[in-house]
Amino acid sequence: MAAPHVLVLYNQPLLPLDHPDADSEHMILEGVRNITDALTEAGYRASTFGLKHDPRVLWTELQQRRPRVVFNLFEGHCHDPETESYVAGLLQWRGVAFTGSPMLALSMARAKDWTKQLLRGAGLPTPNFVIVDELPVPPHSLSFPLIVKPARTDASVGLNQDSVCTSHEQLENRVAVILEAYGAPALVEEFVDGREFNVALVELPQLEFLPPGEIVFVQKEGVWPILTYDGKWKPDSIDYQETPTKYPADIDPKLSRRLGALAKRAYRLLGCRDYARVDFRVNAAGKPFILEVNPNPDISIGAGFATCLNAVDVSYAEFVARLVEQARRRPRNALPKFLTSPVLSVS
Repeated sequence: MAAPHVLVLYNQPLLPLDHPDADSEHMILEGVRNITDALTEAGYRASTFGLKHDPRVLWTELQQRRPRVVFNLFEGHCHDPETESYVAGLLQWRGVAFTGSPMLALSMARAKDWTKQLLRGAGLPTPNFVIVDELPVPPHSLSFPLIVKPARTDASVGLNQDSVCTSHEQLENRVAVILEAYGAPALVEEFVDGREFNVALVELPQLEFLPPGEIVFVQKEGVWPILTYDGKWKPDSIDYQETPTKYPADIDPKLSRRLGALAKRAYRLLGCRDYARVDFRVNAAGKPFILEVNPNPDISIGAGFATCLNAVDVSYAEFVARLVEQARRRPRNALPKFLTSPVLSVS
C-alpha cells in the first residue's frame, strides 16, 4: 500500500528581504523544511506548495494532487493577514482533511479586539483596553502606562519601544503611527509590568498544556520590558539579545498549573484545534493576564513550542505524525456535487 500523501501548505513569502517586516514572513520556510523532514521520517509521502495571491491555484492543486491530508502552515499574506482564515475555509469547503485550527478560530484570534471581548465575556483575565478606529483617541479610564498594538496583526508586528506610552500626547502620536502603517483598529491596553510567559497546548488526543516558557527581559534603565518585532525575529539586534526565551521557565508549580488551566479555557473558548499558544503577563502580585491566543503558532524545530514537547515524552516526528493521523480520522464535509461540475470547477 502506498504511503499516504501529505501536502505541506504554506504562504509563499512575498516581501523583499529588505522590507522591515520580511523576517517573520520568510521564517515560514524553515518550518516547512522541518515538517517535511518529519513527515518523511514518519513514513509519509510529503510534498510542498507555497500559495501566493490567487486562491484558485490552491483549488487546482488540490484537485490535481489529491492529498490525503494537508498540513496547514499557511499564516496569511503580508498585505491581507485575514487570508490565513480564508485558506482554512477553502480547505473546509473542499472537504480536505487538514491539521490545525479551523477558519472560525483563526478569524477570531487574529482580531485581538474580538478575542479580548470574548475573554472578558467569559470571565478570563485580560488587561483593560479600548479600541481606536480613528483619532482622536476617545475618552477612557485606562491607567498609564499604555501599550499600543495593531489589532489585526500578529508576530509582534508594529511593536517597538515607542509602543509603550506614558502620556496622552505620546498615546495620540503612537495610535496615529499604527493607524497609518497597519490600518484600523488600534488596540490600546494597560501595560502589565511583570513576567511574560508562553503556554503551548496540544491535543494528542487529549488537550494538555506544556511547561510554560518565559521571555526573560534584561532590565535596563529607560527600556521597556516588552517583546518587540526585532526582539522576536532579528537575531543580530540588541532587542533580540536582551529578550532571551527560557524553556521551560523557572516557575512555581502552582502558577504553572494556573496558567495551564487559563490557557485551556481560552483555547476552548476560541475553538482552537490540534495545537495553539497562549501568551500571558503576570504582575508583581502574581495575577496572570492573557495577552493573546495564537491558534497557528510557529512549530518549527527552533521554536519553543517544539522544545517543550520533551516534557510529554513526544518526539518532533511523533508530534507531526499524530497531527496527520488525527486529521485523517476527523469527520469532514464532502464537497457539494454541483461544485465539481465542468461549469463551476476551476480550470
